[in-house]
Amino acid sequence: MELPAQCALLRIFFGEDDRAADGKPLHEAIVIKAREAGMAGATVLRGPLGFGRSSVLHTAKILRLSQDLPIVVEIVDAPEKIDALIPEIKALTKTKSCLITREKVEVIRYGDGD
Repeated sequence: MELPAQCALLRIFFGEDDRAADGKPLHEAIVIKAREAGMAGATVLRGPLGFGRSSVLHTAKILRLSQDLPIVVEIVDAPEKIDALIPEIKALTKTKSCLITREKVEVIRYGDGD
């Protein structure tokens, strides 16, 4: 699969405890949806600290098992493919408190090669 040099990056920020309608972890449901849509790739990042709209601090402390740590899913592909995926992501996150962003990115390298 080739990627154009000018792509789009879709980022979805939410909490680790968020679930899709079928009960799967939301990050898993998003990555599966991206794969089904033929996206170039998706990555899930788990943050040790963060807060969102509610300003509640979510943190991983040594002495306690923190819940609902920040999760970020990043998906990079051609702008038109990202635009087509956005309604599906919005549907998956419809009842969740989250932040969805889109930005232009330049692809330097994708896969094997120079």
